[in-house]
Amino acid sequence: MESLLRNEIKDKFDPFMQEILADYQNRIHSIHITGSALTPDYDPKHSDINSICVLHEMDLKFLEYLAPLGKKYGKRKLAAPLIMTPEYIQSSLDVFPLEFLNIKLMHATIFGEDFFRDLAIDISDLRHQCEREIKVRLTGLRQSYLSAAGNRQVLSENFYNVINGYIPLFRGVLLLLGKAPPLANADVLTALQAETRIETAVFQEVLTAKKQRAGLSIERLIIIFESFYRATDILGDIVNDFAAQS
Repeated sequence: MESLLRNEIKDKFDPFMQEILADYQNRIHSIHITGSALTPDYDPKHSDINSICVLHEMDLKFLEYLAPLGKKYGKRKLAAPLIMTPEYIQSSLDVFPLEFLNIKLMHATIFGEDFFRDLAIDISDLRHQCEREIKVRLTGLRQSYLSAAGNRQVLSENFYNVINGYIPLFRGVLLLLGKAPPLANADVLTALQAETRIETAVFQEVLTAKKQRAGLSIERLIIIFESFYRATDILGDIVNDFAAQS
């Protein structure tokens, strides 16, 4: 998956990687860049570069070593890396299949062995997590709408905060439907609408508004809330139907 990695991303990340390899290489299994930095949705001005550092075994001293580097590299839009071990990954696939599916789809190994390429995502585990995610999102939509108390700015921020989390969920649902999940957000939304009765334009609207920090009227936000809720509810029916047919 190295072909997903643009030179500008590698150039930004390389000084950080070289610094930790100089001091800890013998304890590091592999290093991977993941997430939006590997997709057309990456925005150099606003997007962080996310990464995963896989250690041969967990080493708290490594965390203590990394912590002071956060200030230095955070200014360069490098997020703190996720720290894992091969054992942790294998033992967590049944608990976090959605997260590992998205890592498998979007990662570039820049040091060591590509541990994520051949991960086996169990469809039953994925369905269970999608069901949990949908129920949590329905509850969250209701509560955040009530807690905003009609405040336009709060409502807008609520939608900006939750929108990115929908895209990984949509990829999981697409896989349940037997479709290869796309990487770009717009392509995910197009594929989901093609495979379901969900109108996904509202999700693209929120993604665009978040990127542009555009103001949304309270009237529009109410419609967005209703559309998000209806779409999430339909997703729940789709996942439940999948369970009944399995």
